[in-house]
Amino acid sequence: MFKVAAGTLETETAPARVNAGLRGAARRILLIQTQAENAGAQEISRLLGAGLRERGYEVFNLFFFRKSHSFDEPPNTVYCAPRRPGTPWAFAGFILNLARQIRTIRPDAVMTFQHYGNVIGGAVSRLVGAAPVIANEVSAGASMSWPVRAADIALGSLGAFNCITLNSRDMEREYARYPASYRARMTHVAHGFDDKSVDLPRDEARRRFGLPQDAALLGCTARLHPDKRLDAAIRLLARKPGWHLALAGQGADEARLKNLAAELRVADRVHFVGELSPQRIGEFLACLDVFVFPSAAETFGLAAVEAAGAGIPSVVADLPVLREVFVIEGKPAALFVDPADTSEFAAAVSRALGDNDLRNELRQNAEGLKSRYSVKAMVDEYVGIIQKFL
Repeated sequence: MFKVAAGTLETETAPARVNAGLRGAARRILLIQTQAENAGAQEISRLLGAGLRERGYEVFNLFFFRKSHSFDEPPNTVYCAPRRPGTPWAFAGFILNLARQIRTIRPDAVMTFQHYGNVIGGAVSRLVGAAPVIANEVSAGASMSWPVRAADIALGSLGAFNCITLNSRDMEREYARYPASYRARMTHVAHGFDDKSVDLPRDEARRRFGLPQDAALLGCTARLHPDKRLDAAIRLLARKPGWHLALAGQGADEARLKNLAAELRVADRVHFVGELSPQRIGEFLACLDVFVFPSAAETFGLAAVEAAGAGIPSVVADLPVLREVFVIEGKPAALFVDPADTSEFAAAVSRALGDNDLRNELRQNAEGLKSRYSVKAMVDEYVGIIQKFL
């Protein structure tokens, strides 16, 4: 039995038990990510880890550091540092601890997530062990700096990654100019998502979060980051005095968003509810009349898929990847807008609020998301990939 202590992996029995590797029938899978928080990439690894455990794998989760105190860690979770390394010495210590953790766990396969998880986690895994590395490209290209992108291309092209998964066809088009040796390792695996719908009356849901009972309530679950363009949602309130906006998430952009709300004199109608655990997302969605998703860069749009799957009419940014994900057999499961055009954005939200036929149509179309993006299908795909290398 493993437990976490001071950023290291310890055992409750003799150290020799770890060094022996606990080798048994179960194959050991290590999932590596950057920060521990309740965001999309972490939700995918949570679902994937649970699915792999159900199929008999022994799963470990390694995070570089904890970013959120509300993060509900899965079983067998370890951290390499108490916080993001801020100095060269701290970074060097982090790398040494990362290598030590990987050697201690002795995985049969390593799965890395997000660009830093891929580049750092994949490279160190290759240096200290022979386990195959499956890199999950779940970060939008716009979020990568050029040194990180160059490192990713080099590692993928030279074979440090045995397999590179992309979660949308739009991502495949973005990677079309990568070297042939990189593209030869790419495969498409669509995200799966948990049904976040809950049997909870709207008034009770709003009471739990301290949200107004009678207002038209828009909402979004997202990191508070400039790429999410949540300022576009706040600007809607200046046009519509009766609307309120609830934001579930945490991040460095919170101060800027609060200042904008104050400047527009809508601060009393913008509600920051903080970061929520996956178990509480359904309760939050039950509060909403419309889900708004003005993000500038996505590879899948998991938060919006969860909202639409829970029956919340959704207005999303008109990105190619979101049109790919939200059009089911030619039928849209969301309304698409240019969030920079506040008039267009407001008009779409007004339609989603006031047109019952449209709301019902969007809900009906969104039912197709549940079968198209099932967790079982996602886990089955990854099991097939893992088995190729074990």
